[in-house]
Amino acid sequence: MKCTKQIFLEDIENHQMYVIRDEEVYRHLRFKKPGTNCMSFDIITWPGHLCYTGDMGTYVFKRLPDMFEFFRTKSNEAGEISINLDYWEEKCIAIDHRIGITEYSKDNVRTCITERLADGDVSPALRQAIENEILNNIPDNEFEARDMINNFEHEGFTFQDFWEANLSNYTYRYVWCCYALVWGIQRYDILKEEKLKVLELLDQ
Repeated sequence: MKCTKQIFLEDIENHQMYVIRDEEVYRHLRFKKPGTNCMSFDIITWPGHLCYTGDMGTYVFKRLPDMFEFFRTKSNEAGEISINLDYWEEKCIAIDHRIGITEYSKDNVRTCITERLADGDVSPALRQAIENEILNNIPDNEFEARDMINNFEHEGFTFQDFWEANLSNYTYRYVWCCYALVWGIQRYDILKEEKLKVLELLDQ
């Protein structure tokens, strides 16, 4: 099952934000549904770092002095929630060992095989052999899958350099956490903007 924006938004539909600390780049925000810790999470920042921690895992990112700036993008300015899984993974310096960021995916095995076959002239007999020997018997273990594919041979055909193929997808929880970062920072920005408007009215 893949985590989508719609699933995430349904999960946090009744979440509220609690500002525990807000001093320049030193922040501690908590997001949760009152009365339960299910799907709750905290966002904590200090110079150059951001930590996401909660019911869905823990990750620490490092890139800019103010990491809220890192997760704000032009594509999110209109209130949209878009995420950059690949780039953000590069800036992740601590990963929840229970969950990780990526996991082996049988679907990726099928995709990689299909893409390899699309690159050349493949006989019906070869396609059938690949279907019977590989696609109908994809192992649950990545090492076993790679070993099976690397050892496949039919009519002189082999899957060359298959060790380079990416057989992993991002974990459900990592994707959920990335949506949560964008959404949480948006809630924080809205609160700051509302406070600024109140101060401007008081000054008039």
